[in-house]
This record gives sequence, structure tokens and C-alpha cells, in this order.
Amino acid sequence: MSSIVMYHNPRCSKSRQTLALLQEQGIEPTIVEYLKTPPSSEELSQVLAALGISAREIIRTGEEEYKTLNLATFDGTEAELIALLCDHPKLIQRPIVINGDKAKIGRPPEDVLQIV
Repeated sequence: MSSIVMYHNPRCSKSRQTLALLQEQGIEPTIVEYLKTPPSSEELSQVLAALGISAREIIRTGEEEYKTLNLATFDGTEAELIALLCDHPKLIQRPIVINGDKAKIGRPPEDVLQIV
């Protein structure tokens, strides 16, 4: 099993491009289809720590759920926001590649090469 993990959405072009880029480098990451298997709050907290960003910085603001949940004005705690993202994984930026204690969002896909 690869030590590199990729939070992947096969319907997302950037996610598919990132996977192809890793495979071109001879890397077969462990794939987590996070829409089918959302991360736990603890897992997402670890990913955010590896990325070095807050939960707010990983939110996809163009998604309908962002508007429906009024996240533009959400004033809850970081833990509450992480729990909300776990309940609505479509809001999580993708793809995310994790290698040990480092992680990168694949936007653009080439960014992930910094940690592999």
C-alpha cells in the first residue's frame, strides 16, 4: 500500500489530472473517494494540520451547500466547521494529496509534486 493518500473525486477534472500526474511519476496513491467515505472530524483535522490551513480555507464557496448552509456568515468554532464539512464533504476542496505529515491541494495539479 502506498504511503501517499489522495482524497479524490473521480468526477472532478483537477482530481483526475492530479491522479494521472502522480501515476506518471510512478506513484499509485491510496485513493479515498471522500464523497462516498467522508473523513471523520479527527481525520479532517489532521489533513488541515498537514496543509497548514483552517477549515474555512478548504471550503468550496461555489457549491450550493455553501449558500444553503449560510457559510459566508458562519460564526461557529473551528471544530463545528470541521464537523459540518464532514457532514457535507462536497464542500471540501479537492483533490488533496497527503504524504506523511505534509499535504497539498492539487490546484493546480503540479502543486502536489512538492510533497512526493
